[in-house]
Amino acid sequence: MSAMGALVFAVAMVPGAIAQCGVSSKLLKPSSFHQQLGSAHLLRTALGRMNDGDGDADDHSIVGMWHVVFTAHTMNGNPIPSTAYPVIDNAMVVFHSDKTEIMESARPPQDGNFCLGVWEKTGSHSYYVNHLPWLGNDTANAPSGIGNPTAGAQITERVSLSEDGDKYSGSFTLVAYNLDGTKAITFTGVIAGTRITTSTSFPSLF
Repeated sequence: MSAMGALVFAVAMVPGAIAQCGVSSKLLKPSSFHQQLGSAHLLRTALGRMNDGDGDADDHSIVGMWHVVFTAHTMNGNPIPSTAYPVIDNAMVVFHSDKTEIMESARPPQDGNFCLGVWEKTGSHSYYVNHLPWLGNDTANAPSGIGNPTAGAQITERVSLSEDGDKYSGSFTLVAYNLDGTKAITFTGVIAGTRITTSTSFPSLF
C-alpha cells in the first residue's frame, strides 16, 4: 500500500513538473486516469513509402544516380547560336537523402573531375542545387595534359522532376573563377538528367 501511494503521488506531480519545462499540462491525462489492464487497444500506424529526405513521402524522389548533360545557351552574357550549342559537361550525379550531392564530370581526372554540392526541395517536383567545384585545372588550355590552375566554379541549378520520376530538366548557371576570385567565364543553359538504374548500359550514356 505504501508503494502504491508513492506511485499515485508521483503521477500527480508530473503535470506540474512538465508545465515548468514549457509543455502544456493539457496534453497530459489527469492523475485519476487509469489504463484498463487486459483490454485490447488499436495502434494507429502509417503504411507507405519511407520519406527519403526530399519532401512528401508520396512524391517521386530526386535521390539516386543520374546521367546529366549540361548544354550552354549563353557565354559571358552573349547568346550562342542555336546551331552551335556546346555540351559543356556530360556527368554522373548522385543525390543523397541528406541533401548533399556529388558529380563526376567527363573531364580528365588529373584536372579534377569530382565535385560536391547541396540541394533543397522548392516545390512538389522542383529542386534547387548549389554545386561548388573546388579548385582544378583548365582543360581547354591542355586537352592532353594538365591545364592551368583555376580557383574552381559555382554551378546553380533549378530543375523539375518528371511525373514518373525518371527524368529531370531545368536551367543552370556556371561561373568559373580565377585564382584571385575574379570571374573567368560564365555560362547559362539547360540541363537534362536521366535516372541510372540497374539496367542502364554504358553506350546509352553517349
